[in-house]
Amino acid sequence: MNFERALYWVEVGAQPTDTVRNILSREGVYLMKHLKGGVKKGAFDEAAAQKKFDAWKADKQNGLNKVREAELKAKKDAAATALEAEKKVNEEIAKKVAEKKAAEAAAKAEAEAAANADAAATEEAAPEA
Repeated sequence: MNFERALYWVEVGAQPTDTVRNILSREGVYLMKHLKGGVKKGAFDEAAAQKKFDAWKADKQNGLNKVREAELKAKKDAAATALEAEKKVNEEIAKKVAEKKAAEAAAKAEAEAAANADAAATEEAAPEA
């Protein structure tokens, strides 16, 4: 947006639509028009008007920076929370897998013990016959 041209058109009486007026207001065109009116009336000089405008613009930029930082922090916090939740889910899955492996190992050991017991019983029964 060309600030100077927008200011010129507003000063000569252009009537922008609501949307354009909101954009111009957000960019400070209407504030500068107001400050220039104060200069014409002698309330303050051009340097004071520019200083007030620059202070307003800096304050607005600081506010926008704070909003951006808050959004960035919220995204980082959400990512950290999601990571923690994923770690908990992975730990639960790891526990279930470990329990399943332990159960399989115990079943395998029982099967080997039963096979060894059958083999020993068969060896004892064979010499008696």
